[in-house]
Amino acid sequence: MSPAKRALLFTAALLPVAVVAGWFVGSYSMGLLDPAMLEEALAQVGGAVNLRLVALAQTILYTALFGFFGYLLAERLGLMRPLRLERAPLHRVIPVSLLCGVILALDAWTFIRWIPALHGYYAAAGTFDASTWIASILYGGVIEEVMMRLFLMSLLAFLLWKLFFRRAETVPDGAIIAANVIAALLFAAGHLPATAATFGQLTPLLLLRCLLLNGAAGLVFGRFYRRCGIQYAMLSHALLHIVSRTIWLLFL
Repeated sequence: MSPAKRALLFTAALLPVAVVAGWFVGSYSMGLLDPAMLEEALAQVGGAVNLRLVALAQTILYTALFGFFGYLLAERLGLMRPLRLERAPLHRVIPVSLLCGVILALDAWTFIRWIPALHGYYAAAGTFDASTWIASILYGGVIEEVMMRLFLMSLLAFLLWKLFFRRAETVPDGAIIAANVIAALLFAAGHLPATAATFGQLTPLLLLRCLLLNGAAGLVFGRFYRRCGIQYAMLSHALLHIVSRTIWLLFL
């Protein structure tokens, strides 16, 4: 089977996840907006259902494009592993991901001391909201990893290889590690608009919090992608959200 056909099959397998994730991320996104911004957004698209459909269409488009080209890049770099879960990698991925979930959850007892606006955020995080959970697990765990690790990190590694390691027959580890760092920083930066929308501003402390929490997590996901395969990055990202949100649900 040609690489293009394998990439198409991989992307097709992701599309059902994209449909569910896109619908619920639309609901989740509406919850992030203040009433005035939400009213304006709804007026622009013609209602809540249309806003969810826009999020759904965007998610499907992102998944199709980044999934297909990310797969091809990953195969070219030797990063595309058999899409199955094996015991040895799981013994590394699960404990680290659980620990990362706990560390993320501690934000509710650390940064909240210096950022009063977090009180309202964690008051909502301490309740069960199906849209938030599904969006975090499926969109965060699967779709974001397709975009940020499978595609972006692979693309950066490929460019670094061709620009700075032209004589190397295979992509050097240094190029992949550098790509992981850059992708992690961009992953953190990608959360800044949501942070600004949630808190109505972007202070230096909120900026530090966003870069620290999301950037560190991105490095972990990228390492699992590099060492084990994209499925383990997805699993790690999903577990992080499950653990952190479970802790908030139980203790906030």
